[in-house]
Amino acid sequence: MAHRVVQWGTGNVGRHSLRHLIEHPDLELVGLHAHSEAKLGRDAADIAGLSGTTGILATNDVDALLALRPDAVVYTANGELRPDDAVADMARVLRAGINVVGNALIYLIYPPHADPQIREPLEAACLEGGSTLFVNGIDPGFSGDVLPLTALQMADQIQEIRVQEICDYSTYEDPDFTGVAFGFGKGPEAEPLMSLPGMLAGGWGGMLKVVAEAIGVEIEEIREVYERDYAREDFACPMMPVSKGTCGAVHFEVQGIVDGRPLLIAEHVNRLGLDQGPQWPKAPDGRRGVHRCIVTGNPSVQLECFVTGEDGDHNTGGVQTTALRVINAIPAVCAHAPGILSALDLPYTPSRNLRPARRS
Repeated sequence: MAHRVVQWGTGNVGRHSLRHLIEHPDLELVGLHAHSEAKLGRDAADIAGLSGTTGILATNDVDALLALRPDAVVYTANGELRPDDAVADMARVLRAGINVVGNALIYLIYPPHADPQIREPLEAACLEGGSTLFVNGIDPGFSGDVLPLTALQMADQIQEIRVQEICDYSTYEDPDFTGVAFGFGKGPEAEPLMSLPGMLAGGWGGMLKVVAEAIGVEIEEIREVYERDYAREDFACPMMPVSKGTCGAVHFEVQGIVDGRPLLIAEHVNRLGLDQGPQWPKAPDGRRGVHRCIVTGNPSVQLECFVTGEDGDHNTGGVQTTALRVINAIPAVCAHAPGILSALDLPYTPSRNLRPARRS
């Protein structure tokens, strides 16, 4: 029997999530929450960029959506810039006995890592409603939990576990959140969100703690490294225009210290063009992005993951896989006991949506 699902959010991730829910034979879209006045009353297929109609119209009437009694809500509204609102939204759904999966409030990738002001109201809501919450994505998420845990099954005598996102963000049209947070297009005097103490550890430290628990070590502290590279000339890209002398690339590391040394490291290199930040690690030739895990040991193991959207773009693939990481987990989340989950609590959650081969 198909799981009944409400999509909550119609932004960069939500639009793609909505498309996959509409086209998935084992999931039944029964409702759609939208914030923008311009989207209210529009059919879900129209918002998702699909032909035809679904009969599911976007609404901001939460009571009406909860009255549909879905099995799960896919929550992709922005949580990092509005944490209080996101907690209130999700807690309301969970108290109603409805499971939630999503990519908002990434601190919850490893629930004990999240601030108690975020975690505790959601834990209470799960207990009250007998419901379950799972937050994940591709990065933070899959690149820092499933990928290293897979590599570690083939490794031994481990010296370092490093996960990387190396990605050209130039085709990712998200200047108001990603652009601002990373500090793209800003000069050296700017203090973007990523540069503030604790921001990187808050966002990516949870991934390190998932792996630390899995291998039975305790992280003593989390250290942060954040640095920028500046454009040598003016250029424009879909993300934003960049002036000479402003930020065209960012490199950061979040280091989990074990026995006094960095054992677990989440590293990012994000560029607005392959020529930016030339001194930092790159994706393989012919690729504009990679999610990579390098386990240094005896033997050493390296896994690389490449994602590509239907339009051929790696950033589209990244947004789609962020949504699908939690969409594919819906059956397992719905079957799980109440509470807030991490990847360690779930089995592998493969897609079962097979597309018939196209006839020539």
